[in-house]
Amino acid sequence: MSTLLHLSRLIDALNERIGKLSSWLILLAVIICTVNALIRYAFNLSSNAWLELQWYLNSAMFLLVAAYTLKLNAHVRIDVIAGKLSPRTQAWIDIFGSVFMLLPAVMIIAWYSLPSLENSFQLHEMSSDSGGLVRWPVRLLIPLAFFLLGLQGVSEMIKRAAFLKGLIANPAEHRQESI
Repeated sequence: MSTLLHLSRLIDALNERIGKLSSWLILLAVIICTVNALIRYAFNLSSNAWLELQWYLNSAMFLLVAAYTLKLNAHVRIDVIAGKLSPRTQAWIDIFGSVFMLLPAVMIIAWYSLPSLENSFQLHEMSSDSGGLVRWPVRLLIPLAFFLLGLQGVSEMIKRAAFLKGLIANPAEHRQESI
């Protein structure tokens, strides 16, 4: 179990680093949006590429912070019932949910996004808008983000199993970190 906990710590560190770095993409998107608006109104110049770049950055931020959100236990939950259950029961629910809901959904979405990515890359797909960007980088975000989310789901299952065995404290209680 110590090897699995070490793997869990590595996955947590990876997703924490990616999540924290990705959260800065929103600032970059705001800066690009502001500069684009200023140039458009001041000089009557604009490009669809700048608008699409904002869209790409927003997409990247939202997709790449999903695994970090799971690590922080900050995803949306319905705690009306689960909040009244014991920590051990909650851990079992988390394991069940990961095995039968999270991981299958992650695998399906990642798997079905690959052909779109492959076609986009092979065809050098470009935006249909004049001056738009190449599409494959944003299509790459989907399988990458869901792969990271799946890894984090495995990490969370390892931690819940270790908690149930009495090897670690309840991992759901130590999530008050800030992004």
